[in-house]
Formats: sequence, structure tokens, C-alpha cells
Amino acid sequence: MAQEKKKLTTNFGRPVDDDQNSKTAGIPGPTIMEDIHLVEKLAHFNRERIPERVVHAKGAGAGGYFEVTHDITQYTRAKFLSKIGKRTEVFLRFSTVGGEKGSADSARDPRGFAVKFYTEEGNYDLVGNNTPVFFIRDPIKFPDFIHTQKRNPATNAKDPDMFWDFLSLTPESIHQVTILFSDRGTPKSFRHMNGYGGHSFKLWNAKGQYVWAKFHLKTAQGIQNLTRQEATRLAGEDPDHATDDLFQAIERGEYPAWNVQVQIMTPEQAKDYKFNPFDMTKVLPHGDFPVMPLGRLVLNRNPQNYFAEVEQAAFCPGNFVPGIGPSPDKMLQARILFYHDAHRYRLGANYHLIPVNSPKGVKAHTYQRDGAMRVDDNEGAGPNYYPNSFQGPEPHSEVAEPGIEVTGKTGRQPHIHPNDDFVQAGNLYRKVMKDEDRDHLIGNIVDHLGNAQKRIQLRQTALFYKADSEYGSRVANGLKLDVKEVERLAKMSPEERAKATQ
Repeated sequence: MAQEKKKLTTNFGRPVDDDQNSKTAGIPGPTIMEDIHLVEKLAHFNRERIPERVVHAKGAGAGGYFEVTHDITQYTRAKFLSKIGKRTEVFLRFSTVGGEKGSADSARDPRGFAVKFYTEEGNYDLVGNNTPVFFIRDPIKFPDFIHTQKRNPATNAKDPDMFWDFLSLTPESIHQVTILFSDRGTPKSFRHMNGYGGHSFKLWNAKGQYVWAKFHLKTAQGIQNLTRQEATRLAGEDPDHATDDLFQAIERGEYPAWNVQVQIMTPEQAKDYKFNPFDMTKVLPHGDFPVMPLGRLVLNRNPQNYFAEVEQAAFCPGNFVPGIGPSPDKMLQARILFYHDAHRYRLGANYHLIPVNSPKGVKAHTYQRDGAMRVDDNEGAGPNYYPNSFQGPEPHSEVAEPGIEVTGKTGRQPHIHPNDDFVQAGNLYRKVMKDEDRDHLIGNIVDHLGNAQKRIQLRQTALFYKADSEYGSRVANGLKLDVKEVERLAKMSPEERAKATQ
């Protein structure tokens, strides 16, 4: 007799009606704060492990500068972008995502690429990865996704069934999976990979006019990757090879650099575009939205103490400056809230006072007081409330960002383009990759997916087939699966495919 399925609830027993879609104001959003299930789920996730980061635990970092090389003041009023030749101090942290602090730098994993700009209007953090897209588009799925990339709760070992079970049931992941299992999933070093902001962001100028923008940081050293075999060898022989490579290159005076570029989309273009421009599983095609040069980022200073700078560096996508702000991207909306939450848990309520996190171009003045590890003057004898008549800091209305229209009913609303998840992954396979790239991609997937159960192999291979029939057929052949069965599964709805491969 089949066992009755348990009902999903909140921590306090309230039944959960939907665990795949965050509550939003209309379609596509933004996400609304009344979604208690989302808040509970992400807040609990932030507190699961101590003391290392829940994700991005293994990392390396360095200091340097960003220099403006091209004028974009028609799009943004941000002062650090106000004139050609202007330099701003930066700190950049690279990382792997899923592994612990002692894991190998060569693991097949996205690489974190987080930049802190110490501007005269406060710190601006561009918190991205070395890939332009991500596995999911809704933050409510994030804790589940990361769990599958970590360790099995029973064996405490990495589990291919967990890994592929989730991905095969989450078709939106196919674009990122295709990138991850190409050789770009194993960069040769942190110096030889690009960085991407990932999300669309709002830029607004001195007139209050706004556009949407994506940021790209292209390595000046050229992209270089490891093969699967090279990455495996380095994991055993030199697991810290990328960390050491970055430090030694800077020590030798070979300062790594990235050319910073931006894509611009107008609000009118966003309304009528063929897919949701605030979907983090998609790129904006360069043919529709050409990249424009913006500046150059150079790393020329190694940290004096790893713990003081790299380990305690805390980045948040919600650290904006006037002229740069958020978009309705559901993933970005959640990251804005919960990165700060993670840092407060890991480093304390006053983590912003740690030197690597403190603003350098301006002194901060707030009405927040006290708390553990308050190590400055705690704002002295000044008032700790507002409004006041004792010369306390005042708001500056001139830095307010322009609003966007928000309409629609609240509720857990699914993605409105259910069949567009496979287009860009297929184009990547057919049009961008060369024959050698495709050969390595298939070999990498077969090597890893081959360790999962056959029913999961079939379900995942059907997604590859939906992206491109040759892509799916080659994976099927490598796994010795029936291509006709894969094709049959590919034609099913996600719900039918999941049921057929239970």
C-alpha cells in the first residue's frame, strides 16, 4: 500500500500552497514581503552552517582599482562613473560555490565574482559569477538547489542522484547546466575567466530617466579553461592552484585586469521584448543589445591578512549608490534582503564596521546603535532617533531613484513563458560551441550523469534533447540510453515527464 505523502508546512505548521513560485505584485514582479514562507525558508537557510559561508566558502581576493574609460553619464548619475579617467578603489573576491573551505579550486562549479567599489557615495557591490546566467529564476528554489549541490544528509557524501534529480525536475536550469558542463565550468584560474553581474539593474541619470542594464567584466588575460582530466589531476595535486596563482601573479607585478562593459535596454524595449528581461536564466543577445565599453578593473594589491580581508569581506547586491538600483528580477529582490541577513548571522550586526567592508570614500552616519562588536565611537553623544532637533544626519531627497509602475494581483504566479527555457541553451550548443567544445561537453555530462539512476538519466537527457536533438542524442548514446525513449520523454510536459520517470 502506497504511503500517504506528507503535507508541506511552514515551521509553525501552516500548510504551504505552492513551493515553486514566490508571491509577486503582478507578472513578473517584484516579489512582495508578505510572502512569509519565502522569508522563513531563506532566513532559515542562511543559518544552516557556521562559521563558514553557506555558499562561496572557498575563495581568494585582492584589491585594486576601477577606472572609467567611456562616458555613460547619459544613463547614470553615479559619481564614480561621472568622468573618463576617474579611479575608484575596489576589492574583489573570487570563489567556488558549492564546496567547503578545504575543497579544490578546480571543482566543476560556477565561480563567484564579487566586486566592492569604495565610492564617494558609499560602497557599491556588484555580486556576480563567471557565468551570465543562473540555474533558477525564483529565489524560493534556492535553498533546495544548494542542498542538492552539497552532501547527502544520510551519507554526508556528494550524491549524483540528488544533483541530477533536482536539475532534471527544473527545466529552467538547462542553460546554466550547459555552460557548467562545458570547459567553462572548470576555469584555469581566477585570472582567466569573465565576470557577470547576472541580473538586470536599473540605471538612472541626473534627469531621473532610467534604463535597465547588465554588466560584463571580460578578462584581459583571455579565457583559459581546464579539461575534465586536468581539473581532476589538480584537485589531487594542487587543490589551491587558483588561489595561489592569483596571489603569485600580483606578487610578480603581473596585475590581472578586466574590461568592464554594459548592455542597455530601455523600459519600452523591456515591455515588448520576446522574453522576460528580468529572468536570470537568460542572457540579453548582443545582437539586440550590443555591449558598450565602460571601464577597466585592475587588481594590484594582495591582502595583508587573508582572514581580515578575504574571509571577512561581505558583499550584498543591495549595496547600491545613487544612479544604480534594483530591477524586478525575483532573484535579485530576494538577494537584496538575504545577503545582509547572512552577513549579520555570520559576522555580527556590525559587520559593516570591519575595515574591508567599511566605506572608504565617505563616512557613514546612521541612527543604528549598539550591538555586538560595536568598535567605533557608536556615533558618540549624537541622537539615536529621527526626526530630531540636535543636528543629526538628514535624508537627501535629491538622491531618490525614479519609481517603476507595478500592477497586478498578488499571489504565487508561475513564469509566463514555459517553453522558452531551451532556446538559449540550444543556441549555445549549435552556434557558439565549436566541435571540440561540444565533444568535451558531452564527455563531461556523461562522466557525471552516468553516476545517477537510469530514470534520472532519462529525465535529464530529455531536457538536453529539448534544447537540441543532437545534443540529447549524443548524451543518450554516451549513457547507452534508448534515444527513442528520450525523444518520447522530451515531448511530454514537465509534470508528465516527472510522473513517467518516478
